Formats: sequence, structure tokens, C-alpha cells
Amino acid sequence: MAEGGEDPQRLKKIAAAAYDYDNDSRWTDYWSNILIPPHMASHAEVVEHYKRKFYQRYMDPDLVVEPMSSTSSSQSARPSASTTNANEQQARSRSSGSVPRTAGPSATTGAANPSSVRWDQQTIQFSVNAWVFVIAVLAVLPLVPKNLSNRAYRLSFMGTACSSLYSLYALYGRPRAWNMQGMQVYFQSIVGAKDFIYFIYCLTFVTSNLCLKFALIPILCRALEQVAKFLRRNFTRSTIYRKYLEDPCVWVESNTTTLNILSSQAEIAIGFLLIISLLSWQRNFIQTFMYWQLLKLMYQAPVTAGYHQSNWSKIGRTVNPMIQRYAPFLNTPVTAVQRWWFR
Repeated sequence: MAEGGEDPQRLKKIAAAAYDYDNDSRWTDYWSNILIPPHMASHAEVVEHYKRKFYQRYMDPDLVVEPMSSTSSSQSARPSASTTNANEQQARSRSSGSVPRTAGPSATTGAANPSSVRWDQQTIQFSVNAWVFVIAVLAVLPLVPKNLSNRAYRLSFMGTACSSLYSLYALYGRPRAWNMQGMQVYFQSIVGAKDFIYFIYCLTFVTSNLCLKFALIPILCRALEQVAKFLRRNFTRSTIYRKYLEDPCVWVESNTTTLNILSSQAEIAIGFLLIISLLSWQRNFIQTFMYWQLLKLMYQAPVTAGYHQSNWSKIGRTVNPMIQRYAPFLNTPVTAVQRWWFR
């Protein structure tokens, strides 16, 4: 959420302009699939327009991309504008693996269809996240019967996994080719996405016999953030929202950083809990190893790196002096672990 009265869209446009498009292979594919006249492709404002549309699609769906002004093209190029938009829609359909829609008789009808699709996607995500939040709260309540609590625990992870998978499909589509090379390219494009990280996180626990209610904290934070964001955008005129939900939603959106810090702290703590669980009869070496691989990804992925690196730095400043003073024999294994971690 923007602070100090800054316009959120202005900040998003600055972020879109500062993005490194040249080092993103998706931009090359995106630009090559847009068919526009050569004399228009050389105009800087045209390139910037499509860069913002690319950024909106792959990075920030909330970015509002205004249509190109008529002054950016000459009179002779105007008849080809509708063809350009149609070609771009076809290119998007090909890259996402969907069937292109037939354009209606009016521009208004054609423009309304994508909006309705986005609305449907947002509504589905809101419904799933709201359901996950209720189920997760039910799972952590101490007075709930154990059998029901365990079911709610697993359903929370399953719901979040489905929500994350659907979000990945909506943003990145399907792989262009179902072969090894196509799958490798596809996974390289999504491996750093936050939804992919949450998907792997949920799979790690939904398939395990170990029941760690502490692991629901990141799930609750994610669901709460998504639900509050949807309510703030779509129910501002509702009397019930303004009376009961506006203040909590405003608090959630203004404390997104706090929720992310809490999630990262819980994720790191879960890693140590899994190591401790290796001493119990519920030990699971594969789950522990896979989860620490996921923590390593969280440490390196741009969407989560800031929070995890900050927390690990605090842990290092606390633990390293104690090791140097009371257990210097641990320096060798700690160094080996650090080499694996930063590899």
C-alpha cells in the first residue's frame, strides 16, 4: 500500500518503467508475437506502451495501462490499430494456450469480455481464499474436536494449493510444449513466483503425517491479505463492509509488510521444528530435506528474499557469537551448511 499520499498507479508505472525487460526472455517472446507496422515499432511511445502491457500481464495485474493516444501514430497508421489489437489478443491466446475469441460487432463488446474474465478469476480466488481462511481458523481453534481439526488442517493446505495453482495458470498459462525442453522453460519462468512457492509449501505438508498447526500461519496471512484486497476493491459501497469490515481491511492492507515478516519468521521456525521432529517417531527425513530446499528457494527468490534474508541475518547475529564462545567445535559443520545454503 502506498504511503505518504503517493498515487499507487504512479508507483506502479515507475516500477514498470524500471523493470529490466532486456534480460527477461518472456518479453522477447511477447514482443515477437505482436504484429505492428515497422514504422510504428520504431516509436518509443509504442514500445513503452507494450512494455507496460507486458508488465501488467506478468508482474502486476493491478497496473492500469491506458490506451495509446492518437498522436502517437500518423493518420495512415490509424486503420491498422484495430488489426494490431486483434493480433495482440491472438498472440496472448497462443501464449496462454487458450482458444481465441471471435470479435464482436462493436469494440465495447470486445473490451467487456476480458474484464468479465478477470472479474471471474478474482471472484474465484476470493471465494477459495475466504474458504481457506475460515477452515484454517477452525483448524487452529483449541476447542474444535481433534478429528475435525485435522481435516480442516489438511483442507487448508489443499485449498491454498489449488488457489496458487489457479493463479499460476491465470498469470503464466500452460507450457508451450509438453516436452522436456518446454517444461524446463516453463518452470524456469514460474519457479520464482510467490504462488509457486506457496504451492510447493502446501504440498510439503498436505502429504505429511506430521501435523504442525504452526505451519498454518503463512496460509492464514496469505488468505487474509487476498480477502482484504478483494473486499477493498469491490465492496466499498456496501453498508455491511463500511460498518464492520472496512477498518480490518484497511489495517491488513497497511500492514502487509508486517504479515510478510510474520510469515517468513514462521516459515523459518518450521524448518527448525522439522529438524527437532527427526528425534520423534513422526520423523520424516524426505520432508525435512525438501522443506529446507524450499527455504533455500525462499531465501533466493526476489518476492521473498528481502524478508528471509533479514530474518536470517538477525539469527546469525544472535547465534554466531554464542557458537564462537560456547561451542567453537560447531564452526566446521556450520561452515559446511553455509556453503550448501549459498551454493
